[in-house]
Amino acid sequence: MRVFVVLFIVMPIVEMAVLIKVGTMIGVLPTIGLVVLTAVIGAALLKQQGLATLTRANQRLNSGELPAQEVAEGLVLAVGGALLLTPGFVTDTIGFLCLIPGSRHWLVHQAMKRMVVRGQGNAYFFTSSGADPFGGQGPFNRRPGADDGTIEGEYRDETERDHDRIEKK
Repeated sequence: MRVFVVLFIVMPIVEMAVLIKVGTMIGVLPTIGLVVLTAVIGAALLKQQGLATLTRANQRLNSGELPAQEVAEGLVLAVGGALLLTPGFVTDTIGFLCLIPGSRHWLVHQAMKRMVVRGQGNAYFFTSSGADPFGGQGPFNRRPGADDGTIEGEYRDETERDHDRIEKK
């Protein structure tokens, strides 16, 4: 609930204060120009990063992998794009952090460390280790111990039939 208070009450007040301060320092028209410029640059960056993320997601799907990281990055890109279209310098700063690949990857990595995806009756847990945030195994792994070398299958016990056949000889 506090998050909504900050988002819908405190944030617009902070944005207005910053816009007024910048407007008094550099003037009204340059301030408006900066707000429009950040929106244009943000839209171009959003298009470029969005297409790159979509391409990576398609590659993962074609190789039979779940594009969980790319989906999460797409959500962060959408939030960043919305923040850049909102007039103000504070939201623009947060929006650019969502669009810049390094900070976006860090945000997604932090979020994915805490996520669990459930699918087809199995739970897949996001893991990370070392410099490679996904341990070189993609963005999802089965629960540890789930792949213990067991081969599933059906069998039929024919020991009694073999035992009967041996005794008849």
